Amino acid sequence: MVVTDDWNHAYPRSKAAFPLDWIRENKFWPMVTRVDDAYGDRNLVCTCAPIEDYW
Repeated sequence: MVVTDDWNHAYPRSKAAFPLDWIRENKFWPMVTRVDDAYGDRNLVCTCAPIEDYW
């Protein structure tokens, strides 16, 4: 939303992207969106090997 041309908010776009000064230098932009939208966020599935395989 921060990079769209349509910005209809009372605050500036820069404040939305960088609400605090230290975030400007440490901002992380995720490469993908949410996992399967909200369902995937609420129902995570671990694809790791069993804990016994790490011993």
